[in-house]
This record gives sequence, structure tokens and C-alpha cells, in this order.
Amino acid sequence: ITLLFGVVLAVGAGATSLHAQTAPGTAQKTQSINYARPVEPVVKPALLVLPPGAVEPAGWLRDWAQAACTGITGHLDEWHPTFADGWKGVPIKAPGAQPDGTGWPIEQSAYWLDGALRLGLVLHDEALIKKIRARLDPVVEGVNQAPSGTSFIYWKKGYTPEGFDSWAHSQMGRALVALYDGTRDPRVLEALVKVYAAYPANMGTLQLGGAVSGLCNLDAMLETYSFSADRRILERVMQAMAQPEVAKDIQAWKAGRLAPGHMVILYENIRLPAVVYPWSADPNQLQATLGAFQWLDEHHMLPYGVASGEEFASGIGAFRKTETCDVTAMLLAASWMYRIQGEGDWGDRMERAFFNAGAAPVARDFQTMCYYQSPNRLRSDSLPCEQPHSPGPPNTRFTPLGCPNVLCCVGALNRIIPHYVIHMWMATRDNGLAATLYGPCTVSALAGAQVPVKVTTTTDYPFGETIRLLIEPAQEVSFPLYLRIPGWCKSPQVTVNGSTAAVTPDARGFAKIARTWVKDDLVELKLSMEPKVIRGYETEFPSANRKYFSFEPAEVFQPRRLPYASVLYGPLLLALPIADIDPNTPAQDAKWQYALDTDAGRHDADITVERRPMPARWDWPLDAPIALKVPARAFDWRPSDAQALPEKPVTGTASETVRLVPYGCTKFRISMFPVTPRAWP
Repeated sequence: ITLLFGVVLAVGAGATSLHAQTAPGTAQKTQSINYARPVEPVVKPALLVLPPGAVEPAGWLRDWAQAACTGITGHLDEWHPTFADGWKGVPIKAPGAQPDGTGWPIEQSAYWLDGALRLGLVLHDEALIKKIRARLDPVVEGVNQAPSGTSFIYWKKGYTPEGFDSWAHSQMGRALVALYDGTRDPRVLEALVKVYAAYPANMGTLQLGGAVSGLCNLDAMLETYSFSADRRILERVMQAMAQPEVAKDIQAWKAGRLAPGHMVILYENIRLPAVVYPWSADPNQLQATLGAFQWLDEHHMLPYGVASGEEFASGIGAFRKTETCDVTAMLLAASWMYRIQGEGDWGDRMERAFFNAGAAPVARDFQTMCYYQSPNRLRSDSLPCEQPHSPGPPNTRFTPLGCPNVLCCVGALNRIIPHYVIHMWMATRDNGLAATLYGPCTVSALAGAQVPVKVTTTTDYPFGETIRLLIEPAQEVSFPLYLRIPGWCKSPQVTVNGSTAAVTPDARGFAKIARTWVKDDLVELKLSMEPKVIRGYETEFPSANRKYFSFEPAEVFQPRRLPYASVLYGPLLLALPIADIDPNTPAQDAKWQYALDTDAGRHDADITVERRPMPARWDWPLDAPIALKVPARAFDWRPSDAQALPEKPVTGTASETVRLVPYGCTKFRISMFPVTPRAWP
């Protein structure tokens, strides 16, 4: 059985070969490394994130980002009072709102503010930036004008956030870090320091159940410390991680012992030990996060690269669902691991999640979205939310607000595109630049001896294999250029100004080109893609969450091993499309009752690739520019919520060929297929 991802757990001895390290408990001021912060951690991160706005999307990716800007992201405040009035300290008539303006709305609106600000910065859209700053600046001023600053919830004087408010507080902290990183407005850093230098160390635990934790403030706190050098912040972080309950969870995660808890909380929390690791130099913390990721891979990972979560972890299955918030939280966790370790595998993970799970839950015009997605979707639900204040499954219907009773996902959705764009390029510790995620874009950054360099990436990737990088330094400059070679690419090709260059990926999956660059140097990278069939088993719902999944039939909790196969092409998951009239209406009489019938004995070599030109404007069309033709057999398949797949391989009728398209282009589909004996080795 092929796992979706492999996590390397070996750290410690190998860690020092990947990161520069100083004595534990110290931090060094560094000025000679481009994009190094005023204070750097003990274990130096392998990659240095660029400020939001350094990378700007182009081509098909810009089309999608612009659709977000003119759709949900740019207008959410006009659609619901939660987003119009969140963080204003005024009563809000909305689910989960408290009379003092706290509760659910400040979490949900903070998601939106963070994502919309980052989108405005990467698009250099002044109107969107102005709209979001009109909401963030009063928070900054409210904190700075208060006699003492203990929280961003400035209208509650002397208030230390507790429970849910502490989680919402962490999301605002993240938005303000982005505001400072993108603008270098000193008032923003002043507010961040004022709050986090006095923030209590007892912020909660790493538990993964239904209760949120204030520990999610840790990343914003450490970012603030790296910019400000106010050691009080670091001391509070270390005290928070030293709590006995936290240390106990870290040891359990190292051994792969996790509870199948609430998936958004799980993704947000599992990154935290690794986020602190560079500052503590405690390898147990890094191992804990890696152990948690491996546990997810083995027990809950779905083919589109994000674990199941309805709201709680729900095992592996064709109708298992992923909350849209999980996509955002997964990308956040993986990007932190990417920065810390510099391992190209994290780029592979982010691309899988972004190109598939990031596209499926939003309509092609970015005007509606759904709370849940699933690998197989055959129908739409009649109601967007069946229970007040709860998104209880199925709830895959597309509406402008997703699930109007629970607005977290429509807020978090706005983070997906800008978070990916910001991390497409990062700086390296030898003053080079690394192409970390692929897609059409332009990066403007410093390289070598602080020389401004512009790199224009022209590509249809992941729908095409060729990536062209036009290098335009302000003057002749020497620096290393690192190209991530995805783990799925067996035969990459690189040319520099038309001449073939050797491609030897290092242990982290990057090919290095070190040379003196001049204007209009051209690097061409071809990442050859091959169809790949992954095989696995649908599993039961976790019995630990049986009370939450009370609406499910009892049999879904019984042990099960239902065989399935999915088809990948590079970072793309392929799906059998079911034509749609709109995101909530499948076409009638569509044929989808097929079992995959590839020849496993010949390594599935009977899959063929079909290409056509990219459309003039990108909107994730069902008539996709890349498709795979795959052998399949029709059979009498009647899946139910209790059993989505047959118990064993099926025979079916005569073999025929079906056409699969990228999962992200579909709204109704099959991507976890039953199998024939021929396809099941």
C-alpha cells in the first residue's frame, strides 16, 4: 500500500547539518544575511520567508487571485455583520456572538482580515489594503493608547483573553504580524510588543479535543520577538512550553500517540512544538511535530493532501469530509515546517493541498463556497446547515457564506491563495533565492550582496511541465539559485541560457545553480510528470469520536478495509468529472459507476495523457487543459453514506476508457475509485 506522504523522523544528529546552531538559550543579531530578522533563533531556519508582496502572482494564478479579490475576499464585509463589525467592540447579531463583541465573530473576522490583507499585499491592490487597514488600524491604535496592553481586544480594559477569545486573539496576532511585515509600520510593532511582552504564559495546552487553546499565539509572539528583540516575549513562550501538560503531549506525539481530535485545532496545534524548536534547540519538539504529521498520514489523510475532519478526524474514506478551515491550517503548519527544515517534501505537500483541496471548495467565480469537501461527491445537500450553530455533515452545499450558522470557513478560505503565493519564493542563508513552490509569478528580492533581483516565472504549472525563470538583477551579481525538484519527478531537466545544466538534487530535494547572473539570463526547468496510481483502504470512523458522529449509522464505526485507488499526475489528483449545471446541481444521467481497471502488473502503464491549450482566462474549467485517459469497468455500484466503496475488487462489464480531469476543476466527482482484480495487486 502506498502512503500519500513519507515523514522523515530522523533529527538531532542530522539537524546540525541543515541548520547553523549556537549555544542553547542564546540568540544572535545578524545583519549580513539577507532577510535575517534583527534577532535570530538558536537553530537557524533553513529558509527565510520574504515579506508579503515580494512575490506577485501572474498568469492563471493571478486570474484566480483576482477572482478572489472581486468575490468573497473583497466583499465579505458587505455580506454579513460578523465581517462588517468584527473587532470593533460593538454588539453583533450573529451566531456565537457575545454581548461585548467577543466570541465567534472575532475569530471569524480575524481569519478574513488576515487573508484579505495578505491578498491585497501580494496583488498590490491599494483599495483592498485600505479596506482592511480601516479595520486593523483601530486595533493598533486602541492597544497603543491604552495605559497597559494585555490583549488586542482593546475595548475590554485590562482583559486577558480566555478560552475561545484567546484563540481569536491568536488569529488577530497573525494578521498584525502580516501588517507589520508588509508595511514596516512602527506603530504595528509597538502594539504587538505591548501586548505580547505582558501576555500570560499560561495560555492553555496542546490538547486536540473540541476546546481551543491560546497557545496558538506562540507563532505571532515569536515573530514579534524576532522583529523587536524584547526578551520578555521569548521568556513567556518558553514558560508556556514548559508546562507539564505540554511536555507530556510532546512525548506522546513523538511516539505517534495522538487523539483523533478536532482537525482545525489539531493542525494548528501540531505545528507549535516545531515553531518553538529553533528557539529552544530541543529536538524533542521537532520530533513531536513530525510524529504528529506521520500519524495523520497513516490514519486520516485523503488523496487531495489534507486530512479528514468533520469536525473531528474521521478516518479515510470516499465520503469522508474535510472542513475548509483544515486546508488553511494544513498550509500554515506545512509552511512553518518548510521554513524550519528546508525539506522539499513540505513543498510537495503544500502543492498537493493547494492545487486540489484549495480549489475544490470554492466556486469557479469565487462568489460561493462550501463548508466541507469530500473525495467523491455525487449530490448536493438541500440545506447549507441542518443544525443551528453547528455545521453537522454533510453540508457540502455552496453558498456565499458557506455555512451561515458557522462562518469560520468562509473567513479562513481567504487565506489559502495569498499564503501559497507568499511562500513561492524564499531566501537562503547563503544569500541565494529558492524556488520553493511553483506557479506563474514574479519575485522582487535581494540576493548576493543585497542586490535587487527580479525573477519572472512563466509557466502553466501544474497543468504543464515547463517552468521558465527570467533573471533580471539590477547589476551583475553572484548568488545561488535553488530549484525544488519534487519527489514525484524522476527525470527533471534544467537548461541555463539554452545549455543543459546538471541536475543533482541535494538531500533536501533542491538543485543548486551557483553563478554570476546578468540581465535576461534564462533558466528553464522541465518537471516531467507521470501518472501514478496510489492504493489504500477505506477505514472506519474513529470510535473515540462516536459521540460526535452520532448522526452516522452504527456500522461505520466497525473495522473495515475497503480497497480504493486514486490517480495522481505530478501534484494533481485526478477525478472522474460529473458535469454540473452549477456547484449545487449535477447534470442528470451522468455515468460515474466505474471501477479502476489499470494494469497493476505493468505499473499502470495503460494510462495516457491528453493536453490542450490553457484558456485565455483561468476559472478552474471542467474542460481542463490536462486530462488522463484511464481503463475502467462499469458495474452496479450503489454507494451509501454507510458504505461508500465495495468490500473487495469487482469484475464489472467490458473494459472502457474514461477521462479524468484535475480534482480542483470538479464540483461533483469520483476520485477514490473501486478497483477490479486487475488493478489491485
